[in-house]
Amino acid sequence: MADEMKMTVSEIFRTGDGDKYVFVKFEDEKRFAEGKVPDCKITKQEGFTDAEVMLLEQYMKNEQTTIFDEARKVNAMRAFLKG
Repeated sequence: MADEMKMTVSEIFRTGDGDKYVFVKFEDEKRFAEGKVPDCKITKQEGFTDAEVMLLEQYMKNEQTTIFDEARKVNAMRAFLKG
């Protein structure tokens, strides 16, 4: 994987049943991958090898708590109004 990998997380969403989930995006200058936690599956990607996708999925699985902690800090409306 490239040295400058950027990860962004969405705010926390809820299913109709109240289960929480977060979208995660990994990107560098040439590639991107999008996934969802707690599923910890990459749902869309371009430019990553199968082995790299597996590493990203493992990372999401191992870092679920941290990812949810970061997502709690996201306020989409505030970011929209600032942008």
